[in-house]
Amino acid sequence: MTFDLQPSTLMTTPPNKTIQAALTHGEYELKGQFMLGSNYTFFVDVHHEGAEYKAVYKPTKGEQPLWDFPEYTLALREVAAYLLSETLGFHIVPFTTYREDGPYGPGSLQQYIEYDVEHHYFNFSPEEKQRLRPIVLFDILANNADRKGSHIFFEEGTQQLFGIDHGICFHEEDKLRTVVWDFASQQIPDEMLAPLSQTDNWPSLFEHVLSPNEISALLTRAEILCTTKVFPRPLQGRRAYPYPPV
Repeated sequence: MTFDLQPSTLMTTPPNKTIQAALTHGEYELKGQFMLGSNYTFFVDVHHEGAEYKAVYKPTKGEQPLWDFPEYTLALREVAAYLLSETLGFHIVPFTTYREDGPYGPGSLQQYIEYDVEHHYFNFSPEEKQRLRPIVLFDILANNADRKGSHIFFEEGTQQLFGIDHGICFHEEDKLRTVVWDFASQQIPDEMLAPLSQTDNWPSLFEHVLSPNEISALLTRAEILCTTKVFPRPLQGRRAYPYPPV
């Protein structure tokens, strides 16, 4: 699958074109398995034009069924998260594509980012936490049901912000669960809201990875944010935090 992204305001560095080409067209081999988590996730080397790149492969048939999400859709939601991050201009999700030719069948393939696994949301400095507004806005739009503290980190050597693990996002019902409520009730910066008023191409952008109802719900969330212009507070009456939080 290939997707055309509309240009938008850059807030961090966009994905490297060479890495995009490698993960889209390169051959990849299994190197190991990530043992944490309920779904099968593999560490792979991607070979393309004489170079080697690290990536994370999540085969669709390795997904454990969830009672509230359609079966065999989590890998596509990983791709949807990347598309949303890019069309917003945030560039906070590593390059992610959907490959039909994986070692264990179709699945998502995501650029692997080197980072310090001990340095995450729960030990960020106050200055680092101030950089998380794009993550928070992204999670609200994506309806992220599992934003754990360890899913947010800074790349080693560049200090670029990234968020990962977006398989249970984009449900049509409200599912937002996150540890990052730091900006609740604060005004959303105008420059971050600007892309939300230009959503005409979003149905065609997401039609290969989300259902029509999920796309409609995404557009509704964007419209609400453009109207309220504030980061929401946790809803009363339901769980607003993931478990475990890290």
